[in-house]
Amino acid sequence: MVDADVTAAAPVALVVGGSRGLGLLAARELQRRGHQVVIAARDAAELDRAATDLARTGEVTTHVCDVRDADEVQRLVDRVEEQTGPIRVALTVAGIIQAGPAEAMTLEHFRDAIDTMTWGPIHVAWAVLPRMRARHRGAIGTVTSVGGMVSPPHLLPYATAKFGAVGFSDGLAAALSGTGVTATTIVPGLMRTGSHLRAKFTGDAAKEYAWFGPGASLPVLSMDAERAARRIVDGVLDGKPMVTLTPLTWVGIRVRGLAPATTTRVMGLVGRLLPDSSGPATDGAVEGRHARRDLGSRVVNTLTTLGDRAAGRNNEKPSPSVDP
Repeated sequence: MVDADVTAAAPVALVVGGSRGLGLLAARELQRRGHQVVIAARDAAELDRAATDLARTGEVTTHVCDVRDADEVQRLVDRVEEQTGPIRVALTVAGIIQAGPAEAMTLEHFRDAIDTMTWGPIHVAWAVLPRMRARHRGAIGTVTSVGGMVSPPHLLPYATAKFGAVGFSDGLAAALSGTGVTATTIVPGLMRTGSHLRAKFTGDAAKEYAWFGPGASLPVLSMDAERAARRIVDGVLDGKPMVTLTPLTWVGIRVRGLAPATTTRVMGLVGRLLPDSSGPATDGAVEGRHARRDLGSRVVNTLTTLGDRAAGRNNEKPSPSVDP
């Protein structure tokens, strides 16, 4: 545990989307760097479990907040500033994954993705910026994705929202130049956080899970999430404009820059290899944990072993009371 005298003077870090996965890992890493951490998310039960985990490392405060709601985010920031202290670091990690063919997506899928992963970072930044500017000090981090630089097949709402987040965060970094406040755009690829169990799948959900689950779990295709969290926190605290994670992300961004039309054609070919839609688009989607049960593949279950272990460490497994 962090000494009480140290904690009292520790800089405050707000992690929105900090109850599980990468957000939880980033919160833990910020604690290790001497920050007093505040985590916020929509689910109170998840926050309670995360707080129990983080309490072993240092002091943590939790707040229920829907990042899609600008007023809720503003109230969150006001409470943290009044009750905990000046926010030195604001990191937005909140995100959702909806995988499936474009024809199985509805406008509601796009709205949810954009409200969470484009408007969410804007809401957080606009809430913390006035006080950070007045203090001439602060760091804002936005976790985007390689899907915001190169649009992958079967992730169209996700990519649309992440492209918006990249544009916002990158432009914000330039706008804040010379103010003492920094903005960092974090661009990861697939990471072994355990998110494959909580991602949502449309179309033929079981077949969609069959490619996504192993991709988010195998070492060559995905990055160790603890290492990713360390690099993210390094970049945000150093005020870097952009942090790119994983070699595949680095290569993908540069290939897209050099040959954008060819990259789009390649993504189209890859998309043709993925499952077709099994019916008309509906607003509903199947969570990965249920899609895996429906798939019933021992091979896929074996290929997702590392991802499953990460899910257990990173609070990605729902409590038994909500897991039928």
